[in-house]
Amino acid sequence: MPSPSFEVDPADAGERIDRLAARRFGISRSLAQRLIGDGLLLVDGEEVPPSHKVHLGQRVEAQVPEEGLAQEEIPVPVVFEDEYILVVDKPAGLVVHPGAGNPSGTLVNALLNRGIAGGDDPPRPGVVHRLDRDTSGLMVLAKGEPAYFRLVQMMSARRVGRVYRALVVGEGLPATGTIDAPVGRDPDNPTLMAAGVGKPAITHFEVLTEATGYAMLRVRLETGRTHQIRVHLSAIGYPVYADPLYGEPVPEHRLWLHAEHLSFEHPVSGEALEFRSEIPEDLRGSATELDGSLALW
Repeated sequence: MPSPSFEVDPADAGERIDRLAARRFGISRSLAQRLIGDGLLLVDGEEVPPSHKVHLGQRVEAQVPEEGLAQEEIPVPVVFEDEYILVVDKPAGLVVHPGAGNPSGTLVNALLNRGIAGGDDPPRPGVVHRLDRDTSGLMVLAKGEPAYFRLVQMMSARRVGRVYRALVVGEGLPATGTIDAPVGRDPDNPTLMAAGVGKPAITHFEVLTEATGYAMLRVRLETGRTHQIRVHLSAIGYPVYADPLYGEPVPEHRLWLHAEHLSFEHPVSGEALEFRSEIPEDLRGSATELDGSLALW
């Protein structure tokens, strides 16, 4: 990806950075806001909010995605498909859309030939929510503007049910609980997220079974911030097993997090839809290795 930059001139001084970046880089304002939110657009080397008003002489730089996407032959299980939406069971290890460091080989590249579309961010056609690279499980994508717009509305209104299975490190969690803490960019390390800053975030959990040093949880998202489950569980002292960012990496195992249940009303027909995904074999195996009693499916 190119990394264009420019210096704020007298005519631009005082303008909001999202508007200015959109005009100067020739991109949509929503894409400019996404780049800002992802830490890929900096002013004098620092992250700023979209509303930041630039000053004369400041340098603005951004990693702007290259134009064009290519279809790639990457196997992705399709759970449901019609003319409006696509529900897939994303494999672990697959990034959802092109971005910094991942110009290709993504879920979007794999699904271009299935008509995913919607939104004004070219590298993310039809993408209304995401899963981390090493998180497996269910995702819904749009196949046009009407479905995309409606799904985005439903996500914002918290009318899409998303339930995960997570294995965490630690003992003594209450049987059920809610973590209500904002999640945003870590002010000390903008490559990570942190609890206590940013936008409101709510995570609900239920303990399914426990073993010495570990607990198997069912986790329900009420909001959908980047790394929300991982950040929230780590913040209360129960990081997801094998989490290299917010816990302790385990070289032989991947992040133990799986999106197992997805429910929502069809964005066009209004039909109630519900999907389930089996726990993948690699996660079953790692849980069983730790303690056979964790193998509750």
